[in-house]
Amino acid sequence: MTQIETPTIFLCGRYFTSKEISDIQETARTCSALSWFELVQTICEHLDWVTPAGRNKVDSCAKALTKLQAQGLLKLPPKRGVPKGKEKVTVSARTDSEAELVGTVRDFGSIGVEPATTTELMRLWNEYVERYHRLHYKRPFGAHQRYFIVDQSGRRLGCLLFASSAWALAERDIWIGWTQRDRELRLNLVVANVRFLIFPWVHIKNLASTALSLAAKRIRQDWQSRYGYKPVLLETFVEPDHYRGVSYQAANWIRLGVTSGRGRTGRKPKHLLSPKLIYVYPLIDDFRSFLQGRRHEQAQPPIASSVAEREESGTEEGRQKTEATADGRRVGAEG
Repeated sequence: MTQIETPTIFLCGRYFTSKEISDIQETARTCSALSWFELVQTICEHLDWVTPAGRNKVDSCAKALTKLQAQGLLKLPPKRGVPKGKEKVTVSARTDSEAELVGTVRDFGSIGVEPATTTELMRLWNEYVERYHRLHYKRPFGAHQRYFIVDQSGRRLGCLLFASSAWALAERDIWIGWTQRDRELRLNLVVANVRFLIFPWVHIKNLASTALSLAAKRIRQDWQSRYGYKPVLLETFVEPDHYRGVSYQAANWIRLGVTSGRGRTGRKPKHLLSPKLIYVYPLIDDFRSFLQGRRHEQAQPPIASSVAEREESGTEEGRQKTEATADGRRVGAEG
């Protein structure tokens, strides 16, 4: 393909020089036999385009390549061999219903939220959500963290998932006061609660709001340990036709307004989604200064990725182009 000289352009959170565009064109030409996923990984390595934890930014890179192709600057191989957003989850007896639990949080000792950090725990988490969540399991997009809600004895009571936030959200963006460029550069500092499940046999008063509060207290450090940076704001979406968001209100989340129904990417889908209530939760007092780029936390050294995290990696094809829904019992991405 003829190399095209372009001025410096900004795509997907970084600037590309004319030389880098030229190098990408050459890589796509000489590595045409590679699959889409392999090409994305190769270009990430050539550009040294990595997360603070040192892993290739495959999602952002894939989106940037797609935009370059749309502008006529690149010819890409067919998108084959890309991880899909939906994967097969086999339900087994290990997630069968248990004896009903009734009472208040005080009756069950110290409640906790524990990260699912091993491949086996992740699979168990997936199975519970696939079986009991109204929207079932979908492979999370980008940086994410699963939690089990547990009681003092370690008995599992529910599941939580935090993952990538919505790309375009007018009410949130106005409330934050950031520009489109701010959002492109620092959207990773906003994390969405995209699954929330209290098991159907668990009827413990105040459990949902307690779990939300506990997750908010530890998620910055968990994100730092896994991805090398700390988020500053949480968001979620509540379907008013199904839920009222009482647990989020009890956990001091802030209601901002209502979504437009255009999905998490901000593009208008063929059929508009039902508008949802927007809730946010600042994790630090000066969150706006970080999101607007007026403050930066000290960079942390890269953290090696675990086997489980490498198994979870994907590209832009895995992005769930939907908004999340939430309440005190169940929350998930619409699909």
